[in-house]
Amino acid sequence: MIDYLGAYADKTVLVSGGAGAIGSNLTRGLAQAGARVIVLDDLSSSERWNVPSLPGVLFVEGDVLDEVLLKRVFLERPAIVYHLAAFFANQNSVDHPERDLLVNGMGTLRLLEYSVLSGVQRFVYASSGCSIYGSAAPLPLREEYMSLHLSSPYQITKMLGELYCNFFYHHYGLAVVKPRFFNSYGPGEAPGQYRNVIPNFIYWAMKGLPLPITGTGEETRDFTYVGDIVDGLLRAGVMESAVGQEFNLASGVETTILSLAQMINAAAGNAAGIRFVPRRKWDTKPRLRASVERAQELIGYCPSTPFTEGLQYTIGWFREHWDRIEPAARFAPGVSSAVRQMPAAAT
Repeated sequence: MIDYLGAYADKTVLVSGGAGAIGSNLTRGLAQAGARVIVLDDLSSSERWNVPSLPGVLFVEGDVLDEVLLKRVFLERPAIVYHLAAFFANQNSVDHPERDLLVNGMGTLRLLEYSVLSGVQRFVYASSGCSIYGSAAPLPLREEYMSLHLSSPYQITKMLGELYCNFFYHHYGLAVVKPRFFNSYGPGEAPGQYRNVIPNFIYWAMKGLPLPITGTGEETRDFTYVGDIVDGLLRAGVMESAVGQEFNLASGVETTILSLAQMINAAAGNAAGIRFVPRRKWDTKPRLRASVERAQELIGYCPSTPFTEGLQYTIGWFREHWDRIEPAARFAPGVSSAVRQMPAAAT
């Protein structure tokens, strides 16, 4: 394997969505590797304080649909583009399908166009393994399986992004890479109405509220620590074996939502327990577990953070930044009070 971290020295890298959990940790890793990093983020689902304040990091506030800002950042001639910005995620896209299509569809297309025009050497597109495979794929989920029977606009537009990447790879020769993320968690992700289950569970547990489980609790997810995903992205950004490829960045391990809730309640000392609520209509996947064999073969990806350890890191980050996280939590009016009113179930 090449010295993939050393390959970033003195390179200019654009990270769209760089204020998010994955983006901010990736930005930190790039800066520490000697890259000059341009972060483009509209802060619609993240906070300015989450962007690392490090030498060589330039923050530009704006979205991927703003062509004036795109011209500005591409005038910096990035050698590598990490496109992580997205209208996240399933329920948000069900509630706002047009905005989802604009950001995830047109936004991705514009970044690809500007990358070709400015001579970008590598375009890394953040795809979603939870989107591509549908609900009927056999486990473990492998890259050669795809489904057209998707259950949310977000899943559709994340697949659309992959298809646009394929077009730009074959038609223009743009060196694209398509890592597929699975249930990322870790420091850097604040809770909110449209955020992932782990930050929301930690937030509610720290506030002494019961944790709402949609379904039976026996549903499983492939929770992947953000540090492992970042390592995969850093490899994908420079290794030639990744070009034109799609591959899973996952842990390869299943965890039930019930055991997740119990672990978080125990770690937070939350006696409020859990509450079962109806499953959301778009949530059609009872189990998720990805194969990481292709990523291991192509880029040497090897997830190394045990789930219990990663969860402790994440809870520690919440405690350290609670004075910022609590006022930044983005829930619709009445959501937290509705959770508070739920009677606790036995754990």
